[in-house]
Amino acid sequence: MRDHLKAFLHYLALNRHLSPHTVRAYEIDITQYLAWVASETGKKMSQLGPADLDLASVRGHVTELNQAGKARSTVARKLSGLRTFVKYLRREEIIEHDPAAMAVAPKRDQTIPTHLSEPEIGRLIETPSTGDPLGRRDRAILELFYASGLRLSELVAIDLDDVNLSGRVVRVMGKGGKERLVPFNYSTLTAVKVWMKDRAAILAGIGDQGSGIRGGRRRPKVVQNPLFVNYRGTRLTGRSVDRLLRRYVAQCSTRMGISPHALRHSFATHLLQRGADLRVIQELLGHARLSTTQRYTHVNAAQLIDVYRKAHPRASKSG
Repeated sequence: MRDHLKAFLHYLALNRHLSPHTVRAYEIDITQYLAWVASETGKKMSQLGPADLDLASVRGHVTELNQAGKARSTVARKLSGLRTFVKYLRREEIIEHDPAAMAVAPKRDQTIPTHLSEPEIGRLIETPSTGDPLGRRDRAILELFYASGLRLSELVAIDLDDVNLSGRVVRVMGKGGKERLVPFNYSTLTAVKVWMKDRAAILAGIGDQGSGIRGGRRRPKVVQNPLFVNYRGTRLTGRSVDRLLRRYVAQCSTRMGISPHALRHSFATHLLQRGADLRVIQELLGHARLSTTQRYTHVNAAQLIDVYRKAHPRASKSG
């Protein structure tokens, strides 16, 4: 089964054009299931064959995940990944039956996306120091995050050629290899322009340090041209952006659990609160289904009640 899993992951990356992050998630979830099957059958994972995948093993694995206290959304995602793997195995005629067909996925929790208020967003964006290049870089990151509602993976993948300063739009590659253009505002334009000067200075400084040999090692040739780089001139990673965001949140707020995705949620929530059409928000976020975007309507319950009390003829106290 390990060989079949490798072929499946290769298929996801090349044929379905899934991102490395998504492919890795599939690998983790399916490997976890295969490890559970191996432990239950007393075999090594390398000894597992298609016949070891049956309904009992799928149900047993789901039961174990539930007993371990995993969130319903997590269990549903893992089962969905397993079904995709089984579908691939059947298409390749490796198995004839579908062991996951009768497994029931748990109903997903209707959670309200974590988001910041407009004043909180304002304080967060102003937190980075603009007295040094990396502080100005972080300011540009926060501005672009909130102005365009980008995913973390989309933001760190942006190259210079993806940014149209005159048109104030950025080209990003979303899930499933879908490209979209997302606008940004004037404050973001200013912050990005300032950072581009710092970025050029950082890269020029690295280039002036000799022939590229440092400590006996030659620096690898940079083929890509990332917008956001670290002090070494290499592309900023998603983990680094996550750390810097959480650090700034800790400096300006008492809120806990604020991740880069919370800025994306804030972007959508604030657009909805100010009257933006849900379909437009869907396109800006790059959601494949409107139902995903509709989660933000739950956040706006307080505003809906306020509008109702003001607009309904019999909702006033005197009525």
